[in-house]
Amino acid sequence: MTTPSSGAPNGTIVLAYSGGLDTSALVPWLKEKYGYDVVCCLVDIGRVKDIPGVMARAEAAGAIAAEAIDAKEEFAEHHCLPALMANALYEDKYPLSTAIGRPLIAKKLVETAHKYGAVAVAHGCTGKGNDQVRIDIGVRALDPSLKIIAPAREADWPSREVLLDYVAEHDIPVNLTKKSPYSIDENMWGRSNECGVLEDPWVAPPEDAFQFVKSVDDAPDEPQTVVVSFEKGKPVALDGVPMGMVELIEKIDAIGNTHGFGRVDMIENRLVGIKSREVYEVAGSLALIRAHQAMEDLVLTRDLLHFKKTIESKLADMIYEGQWFDPLTEACQAFLFQSQLRVTGDVRLKFHKGSCVVDGRKSDLSLYSYKLATYTDEDEFSHTAAEGFIELWGLPIEVWAKVGKAHHLMKELELEDEAATV
Repeated sequence: MTTPSSGAPNGTIVLAYSGGLDTSALVPWLKEKYGYDVVCCLVDIGRVKDIPGVMARAEAAGAIAAEAIDAKEEFAEHHCLPALMANALYEDKYPLSTAIGRPLIAKKLVETAHKYGAVAVAHGCTGKGNDQVRIDIGVRALDPSLKIIAPAREADWPSREVLLDYVAEHDIPVNLTKKSPYSIDENMWGRSNECGVLEDPWVAPPEDAFQFVKSVDDAPDEPQTVVVSFEKGKPVALDGVPMGMVELIEKIDAIGNTHGFGRVDMIENRLVGIKSREVYEVAGSLALIRAHQAMEDLVLTRDLLHFKKTIESKLADMIYEGQWFDPLTEACQAFLFQSQLRVTGDVRLKFHKGSCVVDGRKSDLSLYSYKLATYTDEDEFSHTAAEGFIELWGLPIEVWAKVGKAHHLMKELELEDEAATV
């Protein structure tokens, strides 16, 4: 492909493009207000619909070129998998679906900028959101020479209603109306939804806020079980059928959606200092995290499991806060991959009416011993050894208590002597 040369006064800019209202409006906006020729970059990390139509819309909006990058495999292997190994849940609820996607989008923006000789990149993130932080820091980490333009956080950026008129004036086809209430982001790891009626935390999310996860009322009456197989922490098969990460995530997500599992409604603490109400559909990611945790419980030692929770919590915060390219994130991931060397085996999940529970797990590397755990006559645990163990285990506390008691008695005697003297 021949890269077009820029005739614009400020050169070429690469725009993170989704085909939605904001990014469609940004194409002429960047040309008219900032003096750039615009290259649109669509990064497909799952659930992108009608890519040819989106690319045609970019060109209709005035882009000199439009790139659609299939990054699903890279996203699954290098972003979803580390998040899964970390059992990453921001504030113990959110599987970080949008957050783990932004660094990859930043990477592809930089690569596309290099391809077209662009001097800047642009995105449609607002000044209230976390995504501006994630993309900006990602671009700066990969190529600090690139200028970053974010018109949606500038004072003159129009309202949603004015934007609709703006794209209509420029003959840009956008499948939205002024009544469309929500702001949505989605990829294979999950779907996020905010704005509209969801901005009132007292109002229950209406059914139209959910696209994939069925209402519990509409879910099947019969439960469904699925066996997830892991090799070194990576899910590699469902019900014994080997498959790649992308296919596996999509299939287990579809199962969870059918059974009404995976809706998350939370008040979230954003990085920029405000609370927001977020609604997520995360059936596949949440189910895989539960299965992975169950596998780890079976095969990892207590100390490794307990210490790993510290790494998990820190990494979840780092990802949420846009620090994917920080050296600490890299170091945490190195720990994770080392910790997964024995995380191999099968976990059985049962989906039913909005729930997903683990009801079986097995592994050749299991640390669970029936003959040590049982209370039957097959018990091989040394009960007599327990008495000595407890005596030694509690010795420091016993010494502490004895010293404290002796000190207390000494003080009482001193006070009695003083009283007698008086």
